[in-house]
Amino acid sequence: MPKVNPEILSWARETAGLTLEEAVGKLKIRDAHGVAAEERLAALESGETEPTRQMLVKMAKQYRRPLVTFYLSTPPAKGDRGADFRTLPSQNHYSTAEAVLDALVRDLRARQSMVRAVLEDEDEAKELPIVGSNTISDGRSAVLVSLRDFLAVGLDEYRRQPNADAAFGLLRGAAERAGVFVLLKGDLGSYHTAIDVEIFRGLTIADDIAPFVVLNDRDARAAWSFTLLHELTHLILGDTGIGGARSEQAIERFCDDVAGEFLLPQDELQGLIVDDTQDQEAFAKRISEFARERNVSRTMVAYKAWRTAAINEDAYEMLASKFRQQWIGERATLRERAQGQDGGPNYYVVRRHRVGSGLMDLARRMMGAGALTTSSAAKVLGVKPQQVQALLDTGALS
Repeated sequence: MPKVNPEILSWARETAGLTLEEAVGKLKIRDAHGVAAEERLAALESGETEPTRQMLVKMAKQYRRPLVTFYLSTPPAKGDRGADFRTLPSQNHYSTAEAVLDALVRDLRARQSMVRAVLEDEDEAKELPIVGSNTISDGRSAVLVSLRDFLAVGLDEYRRQPNADAAFGLLRGAAERAGVFVLLKGDLGSYHTAIDVEIFRGLTIADDIAPFVVLNDRDARAAWSFTLLHELTHLILGDTGIGGARSEQAIERFCDDVAGEFLLPQDELQGLIVDDTQDQEAFAKRISEFARERNVSRTMVAYKAWRTAAINEDAYEMLASKFRQQWIGERATLRERAQGQDGGPNYYVVRRHRVGSGLMDLARRMMGAGALTTSSAAKVLGVKPQQVQALLDTGALS
């Protein structure tokens, strides 16, 4: 049996988004002979001790890697994310968050490939002409028309929804009915692996048979509609790639502008009375009220105001920072309230919402036709095999 490069062991664990402590639990490594479990795993990763085949089989399962991976001479290159549209503080720093992101993208790409394959096998593969139907050179107005025609959702209907959640549901439902699988996912299954919006906000896999759009559900819920429209614009442009909270790339500004114009036409900004010299609290409050009335995020309103010169860049940066800090506080409060409630939200209802009706309907239909086994459906849905039936049996998607 070829010798294992210990670098592969640490790389596989890190790209699975696991700390040493988390890994020893999953691998069921115990303290032995006076050596702590974490030290035993660290010894394997440093090359001090050689892993048994049984241990490698466990690692392959828990790290979500083929067994053959552990016999490579060097760790493989970073996962294929498509184009990287992000602007990060340090572009060359491959942090733990980036490792988790690679694991997330790898999982999503595998699920998307399975969806395409089963559609082709069952002769249900239909090309979506919207994918790659426009280019940036066509201009914002032309792409905006394509987006509106694709979704067939009017702005009045969007704003009639009782809140931002319902408004997002309206857009998501329209995209899924048109053939796009829209998922909410920002971790690998636990809060320990949650990815900050600064690192990952959205992902588009611009496949013409089974296109995926993935949103980081750790973002403010009021921002989901904007991010969905942003990623659908990438789909129209035929771009597979990943985005974060910020980017200096022209294509990201273009997609932001299309999404912003969809939700908040430029002429409406005349109704937003702003003065970037006034009291910051009053300024932020006016922006927030304006956003809430239209079921959009306050940061998006501030962005649109800056892009149309209604406010200057310094004012926009101040508002964006303020709204982000407010959201972090609101999210913490919501988490505390949820923990204080008996039972909390139903696991399967939450999971269905994250998976989306597109994948749920596909899994149910293909299992009924015998085209997907329970194990395969579990991989597509991102759950354990024993959870599939309960997930499919849970009440209507909320």
